[in-house]
Amino acid sequence: MANEPETTGIPRRKTRRLLLWVLGITVVLILFVNLLEMDFDLLGDDRVALVRVEGVILDAQQTVSELKKFGDAPSVKAIVLRIDSPGGGVVPSQEIHDAIKQVRAKNNKAIIASMGSVAASGGYYIAAATDRILANPGTLTGSIGVIMELANLEGLLKKIGVESVVVKAGRHKDVGSPFRQMSEEERRLLQAVMDDVHQQFIEAVAEGRSLQIADVTLLADGRLFTGRQAKEFKLVDELGDLDDAIKLAADLGGIEGEPKVIEPHRRFSLRDLLESRLLGGLPRFDWPGSVGLKYLVAF
Repeated sequence: MANEPETTGIPRRKTRRLLLWVLGITVVLILFVNLLEMDFDLLGDDRVALVRVEGVILDAQQTVSELKKFGDAPSVKAIVLRIDSPGGGVVPSQEIHDAIKQVRAKNNKAIIASMGSVAASGGYYIAAATDRILANPGTLTGSIGVIMELANLEGLLKKIGVESVVVKAGRHKDVGSPFRQMSEEERRLLQAVMDDVHQQFIEAVAEGRSLQIADVTLLADGRLFTGRQAKEFKLVDELGDLDDAIKLAADLGGIEGEPKVIEPHRRFSLRDLLESRLLGGLPRFDWPGSVGLKYLVAF
């Protein structure tokens, strides 16, 4: 009995090997299908495209790509931009804003903004570039302003006995450092930057909404509005939900009857899958010393 060969582990190893092969082949097939996928939904009858901007705006690449793709598609007669976002980075908000203007000018297609629960700050910035804006009465919007958040860890470092050593070339190279108190001169420099970016926001809203800069400036103190209040201030055109926005887009696009709606294909991404599974439940923190301008609601 002691000399009998141990064979119980062999079937298990074969089963594990088979499962790994099946998993590997499945992943390869999914990637292959994504590479060869044709946009069959863009063929055929006239339709309305639906592009969603959801969550904090950190990157513009996907939204810009979707806008350009639908802008170039002959079967897409109008685009609805569904915004449910408190805003985000200044630059990605501006990139989406500019892409909307380019699609409207190049392709002569109507783009309608449909506001969800929140479409504020950077979310409103991109809406201002569209042809028409629809909001629900209870939508939170507005927040026309810019914010920069910095931390000062100097007191904490002293308590734990850590000293910061900085070597720099340029007097203001470490402006916004979390390791020391900010000087009044540095505060004035940063405030000048903030004021310029704020003015860019005001000018974009004034242009997009056909309002006077002075009138927008009165509203651009960072305050939030409901959709109904925003309509009174001419920041939105109509009150309505997503279906209302789709119907309006179809009318402006010359589509008769019930419009067919197309949304972008969300391509499979192993990286996104892993991040959502492994990091989805974890909070993400910004390095306290990073200087970043944000069109973002601070709540």
